[in-house]
Amino acid sequence: MSSRSINLRLVELNKQMQAAAEAMDFEKATALRNEMARLKGEAPVQPGDPDTVTVSQPPPGAMGLGTQVPVRQPPKGWVKPKKPDFMTGGKGRK
Repeated sequence: MSSRSINLRLVELNKQMQAAAEAMDFEKATALRNEMARLKGEAPVQPGDPDTVTVSQPPPGAMGLGTQVPVRQPPKGWVKPKKPDFMTGGKGRK
């Protein structure tokens, strides 16, 4: 969509939202408001969307290039493996 057609659509949605609010149809007004936010790019990302990437703050002291990379969440049910114990495991005595 071009920016002009998006702007015209936003104006029309705003009129419809005002009319719905005056008619006390708040569910419709909310749906129209959400549609306007989606067109403006302000809509919150819905959990479960395939393109959802969680970006976290870098650890304290991390500055410079590459510190603002997205951090992906592990899959549901994934458990971090145990760290090996280098004092007791591995090789026997020599």
